[in-house]
Amino acid sequence: MKGTSNTFNAFSSLIIIIIMTFLGLCLVARSQLTADFYVKTCPNVAKIVRRGVQSAMRNEMRMGGSLIRLHFHDCFVNGCDASLLLDGSGGEKFAAPNLNSARGFEVIDAIKSSVESECSGVVSCADILAIAARDSVVLSGGPTWKVLLGRRDGLVANQAGANSSLPSPFDTLEVIINKFVNVGLNVTDVVSLSGSHTFGFARCATFSNRLFNFNQTGSQDVTLESTMASELQRLCPQVNGDVNKIAPLDRNSVDLFDNHYFKNLIDNKGLLGSDQILYSSETAATTTRSLVEIYSNDVNLFFTDFVNSMIKMADISPLTGSAGEIRKNCRVAN
Repeated sequence: MKGTSNTFNAFSSLIIIIIMTFLGLCLVARSQLTADFYVKTCPNVAKIVRRGVQSAMRNEMRMGGSLIRLHFHDCFVNGCDASLLLDGSGGEKFAAPNLNSARGFEVIDAIKSSVESECSGVVSCADILAIAARDSVVLSGGPTWKVLLGRRDGLVANQAGANSSLPSPFDTLEVIINKFVNVGLNVTDVVSLSGSHTFGFARCATFSNRLFNFNQTGSQDVTLESTMASELQRLCPQVNGDVNKIAPLDRNSVDLFDNHYFKNLIDNKGLLGSDQILYSSETAATTTRSLVEIYSNDVNLFFTDFVNSMIKMADISPLTGSAGEIRKNCRVAN
């Protein structure tokens, strides 16, 4: 019996060592991104990116929402590796969720050029996207946070992954939650990150399905407030309409990063179907509705959760160390 006990104890110790080693490796992997990654190699990178975002938003406030969307759509496919920025017919730019929709590439190009002039071959396009996303929020009146850095750029795009992994304005809430879970995010992240729709615009193509014969009912989506629906029907007529016309995601608070988006959802004024279902769908009753209500009344909690979710999202499968590369041009691999 003593021999059996010793064997058991030795086996248990081995299991504990394996588990501790695994946890240690996980911590090391996460700690590879640090706020001071460029402190010696490119100390002015944050200032350069901020100037570039300021210039772009001074020219067009809408660009703030576009830049954070680039970061979001990049991280959900292949992780945060700037694969979305790669040109080519097989690239993620030409996936259905991005085609004629993702924008701001020229802003990232200009920022990258400025960064390269100061410290060539040092700062990744993926890190520039992460910093620009933060700055677009701050410059719109939202919270700030320390962006963890040290990502490297991917070598290939993944158009199929973009088509299948990115949440769609036409998805059910169950599908959206699953897509978040697939990249390590949870229900709180779904709601807080959806709050980035507190600024920016969307094309008629992404919400006109709610305006006429919704789900073959012969009428508009009943969860869309009637006056808003009438205005959108005039903007996006059913016949001979321009699918590229745009409407603000956060009605009556277009450019400000605040919690007004959640107030709109409670009033049935969410623009996209994927916005309104956070409050109005059956699934929302047991998943997201309570958070919408809480955030609508507590902007500080929304800001806190949003920052935490942005940091989590920006840590989805980053390439670090010797993986990937530092692109000199964000549009092509070296």
